[in-house]
Amino acid sequence: MSRKTLVLAIVLLIVACALPFVVSNYRTFQFTLVLVYAIALLGLNILTGYNGQISLGHGAFYALGAYCTAILMDRWGVPYWATIPVAGAVCLGAGFLFGLPALRLEGLYLALATFALGVATPQLLKYHLLEKWTGGVQGIVIMKPAPPFGLPLNPDQWLYFFTLAIAAVMFILGWNLIRGRIGRALVAIRDQHIAAEAMGIHNALYKSLAFGVSAMFTGVAGALGAVAVQFVAPDSFNIFLSIVLLVGIVVGGLASISGALYGALFIQFIPNIADEISKAAPWAIFGAFMIGFVYLMPTGVAGAVRLLTARRKAP
Repeated sequence: MSRKTLVLAIVLLIVACALPFVVSNYRTFQFTLVLVYAIALLGLNILTGYNGQISLGHGAFYALGAYCTAILMDRWGVPYWATIPVAGAVCLGAGFLFGLPALRLEGLYLALATFALGVATPQLLKYHLLEKWTGGVQGIVIMKPAPPFGLPLNPDQWLYFFTLAIAAVMFILGWNLIRGRIGRALVAIRDQHIAAEAMGIHNALYKSLAFGVSAMFTGVAGALGAVAVQFVAPDSFNIFLSIVLLVGIVVGGLASISGALYGALFIQFIPNIADEISKAAPWAIFGAFMIGFVYLMPTGVAGAVRLLTARRKAP
């Protein structure tokens, strides 16, 4: 990491730490969800942006992480902070196992298989044999955690800082993963899988690993989202969530770590802005915004930022 990048990261962290003290509790809650979505988008970008595997079902892993946390907190009284690694581990295993049969599928066929996963998940959560765990259509209500150690923060502010700390860890993990041997292997498979295989890269292993790691990131995001919203229900994790996550990485920028944050800001705030512009047709406005972003920034917001930076450096 260059010195300039490090300084920029420190400045952004300072701004992020000051944010909950200058905005309302509701805005603090919204920015908490931005961090949650950023973790999920980073996970999806590892799979789609860096490895080239299209997923239209990542809402299923988000739901799995959310329900792991909700069930552990509600049924066994496990502390909220202890449920986060459990949710990540469960989703890591589930994603890896799903990635094994998906190895036979590519392109649109893989997208269709993951789409089926996203469509089926809400129905599975309502299944009567699972109702005693999932709460069926009623879902599960959980309590928002209070600040520990007598910290002078309200619950929204504490949860924001807790989510910020987890997000920082996940982004550092993602950054190191992508810029290491595994990341180079994932990109090689995306760009030319036959050449990657000839160079000794185990395509099947790395593609399954990409699914697992991507699901782990998304599961951690789902767990944090459940704690923030204080409620999980099957209809909260319909196929629209998976599509919105895909929109987020496209708008933010494929194969870009910073693009996850830009995409999270887009999917959190643009629907609210669209609703303020038109109460009658908010999703039409949202669609117009999306088309505008894709048309004006075809490489995503992160790509546009890189282009502007390069032009400023040019003589």
